[in-house]
Amino acid sequence: MKNVLVSGAGGFIASHLVRRLKREGYRVRGVDIKRPEFAPTAADEFLLLDLRDADDCRAALALEGGRFDEVYHLAADMGGMGFIGSAECEIMHNNALTDICMIHAAADAGIERYFFSSSVCIYRDMQPGEPEVAEHGAYPAFPDNEYGWEKLYAERVALAYGRHRGIAIRIARFQNCYGPEGTWIGGREKAPAAICRKVAEAPMGATIEVWGDGSAVRSYTYVDDMVDGIYRLMSSELEGPVNIGSSEYVSVDELVRTVAEIAGKQISVRHVAGPVGVRSRNFSNERVYSIGWQPKHTLRQGIALTYPWIVEQVRQASRTKRGG
Repeated sequence: MKNVLVSGAGGFIASHLVRRLKREGYRVRGVDIKRPEFAPTAADEFLLLDLRDADDCRAALALEGGRFDEVYHLAADMGGMGFIGSAECEIMHNNALTDICMIHAAADAGIERYFFSSSVCIYRDMQPGEPEVAEHGAYPAFPDNEYGWEKLYAERVALAYGRHRGIAIRIARFQNCYGPEGTWIGGREKAPAAICRKVAEAPMGATIEVWGDGSAVRSYTYVDDMVDGIYRLMSSELEGPVNIGSSEYVSVDELVRTVAEIAGKQISVRHVAGPVGVRSRNFSNERVYSIGWQPKHTLRQGIALTYPWIVEQVRQASRTKRGG
């Protein structure tokens, strides 16, 4: 039985990853500054630690009688464009400390295999329909936000430790990920969850507000597919950063229409000023395809699984607000 550590295990993707690793027969320690918000953790043990602190990173990796076989480092201060655009100092400070302290502690603990969750935010702004960019196309670097810059730096930190301390480093550049048990309100939610919430709250025929002109293009990856990509990448011999994401590109307005169709509602859109981010990111998935990964969910299929969960969160929040 492998002993593995998952950092950020109180968050969205990592909490789903813990469940997958348990199904694969691993013994899992989860670590985060908070517990999962929507469901009990599946980890065998869960430690509340602040991974910005070097001592807490060492405590996370302390294993009586041995060491962890693998570390999955997903802890990060992050959110949707509203958060990324307004919390630049917090993002750069908190994530840099967490990423540096964690890889250094892992090297000192003799960890041989280490996963780092990066982001396609490391890529430049692109035009819709522009040829897909492979992983090496991140350079010359020109991310459009500080979250992307910090992730790119953290990739290089992890790879440097890999070279000099004999660690097998696996890096995934995540595309927008969505699904049940993700943040859906409060300012950190990403577009799929935000649109699902707005549609769930809206009566038939209502108008919802959407930032920008609705033309920005994205691809969205369902959480189970993302977790499968992480698992396959960590089990592979594929070195260097690897994109993990869907090749199904849609505009923001198309995302709204998809959610409305799943909800069975007629919804109009009012475009308003707000943080939008890049016009598009078109990236190649050929490297992850080479290890047998393919997304199993179309956007429509993933939204059909996500929307009912958000509807239930909206209902529960409404009941709580009414005091019932």
